[in-house]
Amino acid sequence: MDIVLKYFKDLSPRQKQMFYELLPIYQEWNSKVNIISRKDLDEFYLHHVLHSLTLVSKLSFKPETRILDLGCGGGFPGIPLAIFYPDVQFTLIDGTAKKIKVVNDVIDRLQIKNAEAIQIRAEEHKGKYHFVVTRAVSKLPELLNWSSHLYERSQINAIPNGLIAYKGGDLKEEIKSIPRGFYYEKWDIYEDFPEPYFEEKYLVYVQ
Repeated sequence: MDIVLKYFKDLSPRQKQMFYELLPIYQEWNSKVNIISRKDLDEFYLHHVLHSLTLVSKLSFKPETRILDLGCGGGFPGIPLAIFYPDVQFTLIDGTAKKIKVVNDVIDRLQIKNAEAIQIRAEEHKGKYHFVVTRAVSKLPELLNWSSHLYERSQINAIPNGLIAYKGGDLKEEIKSIPRGFYYEKWDIYEDFPEPYFEEKYLVYVQ
C-alpha cells in the first residue's frame, strides 16, 4: 500500500481503508479460484492498484461521467478507479462468470456505490458510456470494433469520448493497425510513475 500512498498522498481516510481492504479479499478469493497470478498477488499494489490508477495523472473525469471497463478480469482497472472517483459511474463487464462473481463480491464487501459488474460480452452490451477503459484484453483494432456502439454522443469531459487502453511493450505495429480516421495519443506511464515496473507501459487514447 505504501507504493500507492507515495503517489496519492491526498486520499481520504475512506479511500485508504478501501484500498487496504482490497488485498485480503483478493487473497481469500485466490485461495479458491486463480483470479490473480501469485507473482502479481505478491506485488498487488504496484501491479494492479497503482497501475490502474496511473490514468488519474492524465485525465480528471467530471462527476456523472460513465465509464465501461471492458474485459475487467478480476476488476482492474475498474475497481481502483471507482474507489478514486466516487462521483463517476463504473460498469465492469467480462464474459467469464467466475471473474464477475469475484468483482461483485469486492463491490459488495467494500460497499462501492458507483460500480456494478455484469457478465456479458462487449458485442452484446447495450449501455452507453463516455469512455471505455481496458487492460490486457486485445489489440487496438479489435477493441475499437467491440466498443464502437458503446459511446454516448454527448460529451462532458475535457477530451472527446473514446477508448483508453492500458498497453505494454513495443506498440509501433499495433498503433499502425488502427483504422484510418481515428485520432490517437500514446501516454507514457513511466513519465509520471518512474517505477521499473512501468518502463514500456503506456495508456493509448483513441477517438
